[in-house]
Amino acid sequence: MRSKILLDEEEIPKRWYNVAADMPRPLDPPLNPATHEPLKPEDLEPIFPRSLIKQEMSTERWIDIPEEVRDVYRLWRPTPLYRAVRLEKALKTPARIYYKYEGVSPAGSHKPNTAVPQAYYNMKEGIERIATETGAGQWGSALALATCIFGLKCTIYMVRSSYDQKPYRRSMMRVWGAECFPSPSNRTNAGRRILEQFPDTPGSLGIAISEAVEDAATHDDTNYALGSVLNHVLLHQTVEGLEVKKQFELVDDYPDVIYGCCGGGSNFPGVCFPFIPDKLNDKKELRLVACEPTACPSLTKGLYTYDFGDTARLTPLLKMYTLGHDFVPPGIHAGGLRYHGDAPLLCSLVNAGIIEAQAFHQREVFDAATTFARAEGIVPAPESAHAIKPAIDEAIQCRKTGETKTLLINLSGHGHFDLSAYDAYNDGILEDYEYPEELVRQSLARLPKV
Repeated sequence: MRSKILLDEEEIPKRWYNVAADMPRPLDPPLNPATHEPLKPEDLEPIFPRSLIKQEMSTERWIDIPEEVRDVYRLWRPTPLYRAVRLEKALKTPARIYYKYEGVSPAGSHKPNTAVPQAYYNMKEGIERIATETGAGQWGSALALATCIFGLKCTIYMVRSSYDQKPYRRSMMRVWGAECFPSPSNRTNAGRRILEQFPDTPGSLGIAISEAVEDAATHDDTNYALGSVLNHVLLHQTVEGLEVKKQFELVDDYPDVIYGCCGGGSNFPGVCFPFIPDKLNDKKELRLVACEPTACPSLTKGLYTYDFGDTARLTPLLKMYTLGHDFVPPGIHAGGLRYHGDAPLLCSLVNAGIIEAQAFHQREVFDAATTFARAEGIVPAPESAHAIKPAIDEAIQCRKTGETKTLLINLSGHGHFDLSAYDAYNDGILEDYEYPEELVRQSLARLPKV
């Protein structure tokens, strides 16, 4: 029995897989925020390089990965696939549990998979600085790394609750040469407006996105980069799933269920999208489960409609499951999952019934994370632990029924910078937040009329 399934570095994928080529129905187009007309490529040129805009609009099935990007990927890719033998024994389950471990990247998560190509394409087009937002800090630290490698400056607006909870994430950003500010900040008009209304706000990804977009749009030498939601981001992340398929072939196995945490939607589509053709064309009996927090349950409680991607209404309107662009979720420790909406490609597949979604409370997620850590030795990020919870539940169910299912967890990052959250859990002071129904209702009432 192989507990660690490795690939040679020359097996790093040479092409990204674009699920837009295989969607069961065409994706509803993004809309210009001013005119509500379908977005044109030139509408995005003030903040994105043309090469990424082309990828964003593409319906080609395969897109070549530049060799310069693959060369940087070699720092940590291919990432290992583990058979969780010790966890299986601890749970006394006949299920086979695997996890794809993205925590081996220099930044400790899956985020460099897209940060590296985004920095590369900006560098090739002569951009000097990139502005971005970050929730828990995984994306911010990944982009800081990538801009350092390609010689760009980097400005990061970090959601205030995470800025306070996770100081060592911003320390990493500074080591790699980036500047990091708590959001909302006094550096932008969007930030100042929020602070005037809500001086004690914990912030949100929607607010931080507004600040970063404004920063990029008002400086000629600066572009914007996003770590989730957009089509080109999900495209870059498919290196995960493409590697996983090869790794399962090596052990002559195939997943029955794939689990991944979901905030805006990058790591979960990254691992599951390459399996979509198997499910649609080959009729594989495969469940794909997006796992989110009950405190910010966009896929399980949101409306499927057009909404802005940010609080200040600067971004294009996207067709997605949303809790409302000005909804500010409670300050849970899984800061990367505190986004009001989700990636349109992912949402379309959820709406079509091809992908399912489940939501979990914070304490039960940390229960599962602790069980996993004590069996496998890896301390998961709070975000990643949302995928571990239902996998453990399914494994226990297999113990009761005797089924031998194959379960795959996308372990998107380690929790080394989240130990204050584990302290709160172990000290019994970690709170569960209920779905803030009234706040969501108020926010949904302010959705744009499209």
